[in-house]
Amino acid sequence: MDHLDRCDDSERAWVTEAIGMVEADANRSADTHLLPFPLPREWGVDLYLKDESVHPTGSLKHRLARSLFLYGLCNGWIGPRSTVIEASSGSTAVSEAYFARMLGLPFVAVMPTNTSHEKIELIEFQGGKCHLVDDPADVVAEARQLAAATGGHFMDQFTYAERATDWRGNNNIAESIYAQMARERHPIPAWIVMGAGTGGTSATIGRYARYQRLPTKLCVVDPENSAFYPAWVSGDPTVRTNVGSRIEGIGRQCVEASFQPAVVDRMVRVPDAASLAAMRAASAVLGRRVGGSTGTNLWGAFGLIAQMRAAGQRGSVVTLICDAGERYGGTYYSDEWLAAGGFDLPPYLEIIERFLATGEWPAAKTD
Repeated sequence: MDHLDRCDDSERAWVTEAIGMVEADANRSADTHLLPFPLPREWGVDLYLKDESVHPTGSLKHRLARSLFLYGLCNGWIGPRSTVIEASSGSTAVSEAYFARMLGLPFVAVMPTNTSHEKIELIEFQGGKCHLVDDPADVVAEARQLAAATGGHFMDQFTYAERATDWRGNNNIAESIYAQMARERHPIPAWIVMGAGTGGTSATIGRYARYQRLPTKLCVVDPENSAFYPAWVSGDPTVRTNVGSRIEGIGRQCVEASFQPAVVDRMVRVPDAASLAAMRAASAVLGRRVGGSTGTNLWGAFGLIAQMRAAGQRGSVVTLICDAGERYGGTYYSDEWLAAGGFDLPPYLEIIERFLATGEWPAAKTD
């Protein structure tokens, strides 16, 4: 009988050890904190922030990178001699560089030439290399070509984010949120608020709530210049925008494969200045800096809470601290940078201050 074996015992042993190392990192990291955001108790609506900035690489993307590495290892895509390549100029690249270094693999992040020096330094600190591309629209194609030229593996976060994570449980972020909420006065959130970059985390949360037969609704907040909101409203997944998002980590110019619109109950388009105003307001309340996408989340959460109060509803809302604000000292926390970019924060800061004092929100800002 003819047969052909493609099994290399030494390579299989390396993969087994690599999976163990990635899983051990998860075990060492334990879980992230769920922090109450201070609101008057008599409002009857509580707000919680799941602090993803405390991961070893400082952001929510640590979970995604871990899942993508396990997915690639278990699929046989990543081996002991693989060069790992990703199209990312942000937190995903930082986290993937961390795991690549853990496994002794070279890592290359393909990114636009205008990527901030802070992000490049973080990737290089984790042992990665940065491959710069002039046109941001060419980043994914360049990553694919580079993977083909080097015989490496293109991680492709925008395609595989929603399938690399087990949405039914297995310590995903949704399972963690519900476990941590168990002893709160409103343990089942009325809403969970998420931004979408790949769309993988929102897909996981929306699927998990349905799988567990929970009444929680999913609100996805989307920044300016992102295709997710107009595509969701119109039902047209081919929508594209002309420029990219200015809120790092969320928003895309096209609808990525990992975004699952059918599990989203509401979408809110958030002005960039509103995101940055909420980021700064939250930093003042929390006594620590948070990133711009956290501000986007909070703008959406504040509007939902005000709406619940106006309807006489009680309950809880959960959102995320996606990353820390120290990464944005030269951008979002720079008054000069904001002025150069034409960001007008004061009108939005006034809305937030009024909300925190009274629980009221302009009706036009809730959709």
